[in-house]
Amino acid sequence: MSTHRNAGALAWCSAGKLILGLALVSFLPVIPANIDAQVPKPDGPVIEEQVEKLLAKLSLDEKIDLIGGFDDMCIRPLPSINLPRLKMSDGPVGVRTWGPATALPAGIGLAASWDPELARRAGVVLGQDSRARGVHFLLGPGVNIYRSPMNGRNFEYFGEDPYLAGRIVVGYVTGVQSQGVVATVKHFALNNSEFDRHNTSSDTDERTIREIYLPPFEAAVRDAHAGAVMDSYNLINGVHATQNDWLNNQVLKKDWRFDGILMSDWGSTYDGVAAANSGLDLEMPRGEFMNRTTLVPAVQKGRVSLATIDDKVRRILRTAIRFGFFDRPQEDLSIPRYNPYGSAIALDEARESIVLLKNENKTLPLHAKQVRTIALLGPDLWPIVTGAGGSSTVTPFRAISLLEALTHSENLKVLYDRGIPSIRELLDGTTFEEEVTVQSFPSDTFTGTPITLKQSRIDDWKAGDWVPPGQPQSFRYTGTYLPRKSGKYLIVAVAAGEDSYTVLLNSKPILQQPRREGQTPLSTEIQLNAGQPLLVQVDYVVRAAKPRVGLGIRPVDELVSDVAKKLAASADATVISVGFDPWSESEGYDRTYALPFGQEELIQSISALNKRSIVVLTSGGEVDTAHWLNDVPVLLHNWYPGQEGGTALADILLGVRSPEGKLPISFAKSWEQNPVHDHYYPLAAPEQGISHVRYAEGVFLGYRYYTSGSERPLFPFGFGLSYTSFEFSNLRISHSSSSDKQIRVSCDVTNIGKMAGADVVQVYVSDPSAKVKRPERELKAFQKVRLQPGERTRITLLLDERAFSYWDEVTHAWRVDPGLFRLYVGDSSENTPLTAELMLAN
Repeated sequence: MSTHRNAGALAWCSAGKLILGLALVSFLPVIPANIDAQVPKPDGPVIEEQVEKLLAKLSLDEKIDLIGGFDDMCIRPLPSINLPRLKMSDGPVGVRTWGPATALPAGIGLAASWDPELARRAGVVLGQDSRARGVHFLLGPGVNIYRSPMNGRNFEYFGEDPYLAGRIVVGYVTGVQSQGVVATVKHFALNNSEFDRHNTSSDTDERTIREIYLPPFEAAVRDAHAGAVMDSYNLINGVHATQNDWLNNQVLKKDWRFDGILMSDWGSTYDGVAAANSGLDLEMPRGEFMNRTTLVPAVQKGRVSLATIDDKVRRILRTAIRFGFFDRPQEDLSIPRYNPYGSAIALDEARESIVLLKNENKTLPLHAKQVRTIALLGPDLWPIVTGAGGSSTVTPFRAISLLEALTHSENLKVLYDRGIPSIRELLDGTTFEEEVTVQSFPSDTFTGTPITLKQSRIDDWKAGDWVPPGQPQSFRYTGTYLPRKSGKYLIVAVAAGEDSYTVLLNSKPILQQPRREGQTPLSTEIQLNAGQPLLVQVDYVVRAAKPRVGLGIRPVDELVSDVAKKLAASADATVISVGFDPWSESEGYDRTYALPFGQEELIQSISALNKRSIVVLTSGGEVDTAHWLNDVPVLLHNWYPGQEGGTALADILLGVRSPEGKLPISFAKSWEQNPVHDHYYPLAAPEQGISHVRYAEGVFLGYRYYTSGSERPLFPFGFGLSYTSFEFSNLRISHSSSSDKQIRVSCDVTNIGKMAGADVVQVYVSDPSAKVKRPERELKAFQKVRLQPGERTRITLLLDERAFSYWDEVTHAWRVDPGLFRLYVGDSSENTPLTAELMLAN
């Protein structure tokens, strides 16, 4: 027996050895017992007979038309067989495409709840919202693994561990499909970066793919029976996902027996014949490659078989029959579009997802006797940032900010200031000695006869100003900036879309944005001397019909507003809300590891003025904390909290509820410490337009790396503080039963604190006698438990054969090496106070 007095503190104990002789058989994955029965009709000969009757009525032209998307977000209707237009919607945190809807917290926040049942309820909300809008296919969930903090879509996904992600996705998919809506699991596969995603190949070995990157997809398909899967933009080992026979035909359709629809991401098809033969069933948003022009001749010449086309059509028809799309209208007008159940689940999810990472001197919760005036400062406070950018962006009917939630608290005066300038304010506030000269060239190479004009600033940028492509143009902005005083100055540049630019100061390049699919603002700091002119030049190539670029300059010591400083000095406590937003973390490009400009200065300035400063981080993962974490007593990770995020955060701050989120990622001390640091971006120039990214860390990703060596993260996987404390004791290991051969892991959990709270029992397996090098520990089971003060409960978790297995690249199958195994039980990858050993025999 062992105790630990603070959730997340490290404590170790010795445990007795348990020797078990075990005959290994094929075990089924452990599935939560409270999953509802699915609405889709059960498979059987009746459905297949219906499919064949409908298929026989279609011509080859109709079949090929069906496998190309329609109206951007639909499957084409076929009046000849009464197939209705099947409507899709972006996801995965809300039904985005068809107007306002419930905005749930980001996927990584759901993973931070470690609560598959909550995931199921969130899925039900998404299914209801879909039915209220007549949506047949929800384009979610996203289940790609968190590999690097810079990936622009980490916020959509379920963290770094495949087992945790798998259990969350099973709940999510089950909930969505229980409402008669098809869940579409994406992005298949190894889409672990948004950097130049159409032209980047994820290169790694079969074992790494099978053990780390495929299990969440496998769980969605085999356990939750997801109706659709979406291929990714990237290549896998040099072959585009939509043309990858091994991935689509061998793994998905043969190994996992998936008989639903495999669709492309929007614009991720590059060769119609190759995609058709390699398993793609539906090209979205239209049949640009899989169309009559390409495929009819291919069928006639035998390059694509008719059986291949028929299989794709069968999958679409089978799915429509299973989900009742022939039998009823999909739009259900009895479901409120402004869904009260959705609001309640959004609040539950936000409350469960917030992770308390640091709480020195018990600064939280805030007490009424100590805190009567609170200053809310920072760019993410108002309006609330419910989610990040791209296709997951959801517009809620109403969203509650922390400012609004705390303002309604009794006996609490709430003060507010943004604290630092917005990009627009920075651009508008940057003046030059004379007007800026702008040369517009009729090419993208700064050649030809330019048109010259004058303007007061370099401020043609407008957030979200997405305009259609225009003729090739390049612009050269030149001007003189005169510093008023000596010191450090912030330089910020921003453009949009695929625009590229180089910023030169006194002819020296300092910021450069190459042409990519998307981008985030770039910034740097330089030393300038008062009265010494600075020649500013911006060479800019636009990919749209008009320029969308801006440049701002401001002294660093003027970034934090005087108002914010005065409020911080007068308040009893401050909340500093920092992080990203839809314009700095999004689909289509990677974000920065450092916080956006001015935010570190805000934290440093405010924490120096008020020692009760609480930093709230809004982001899809970890950020650089090296310059400010030691200066603040509290750090809360808010992820992207959805429409009820302000209410949830207020509950945590005021102690209405104890924080219960646990990290679904490892939080490194620095980017350099991350095991993928040396090979996250391509190391060599593109080959025939394709950049190769080598996953050299293999299976040693995240906590698997840290627990296997001497490096320790800043905050470990599974970690999260509480306002109470828990004790783990009485570990027992035994057979589940004489028939199923599963291993039963049981222990007691006691709330030994003075407040109700939640903890997560986490079981890690170690295989020191394996014939291959394996991580020192891997998560294989978990359960969330809520307890009142003094309450104790007994938790039992089951481990099947897969929990002890690794992927054997010789036999291409899961393998268990008999011998010694160790089990670690605790509430983070680093805090496992209970241990046991067991022997597995042939």
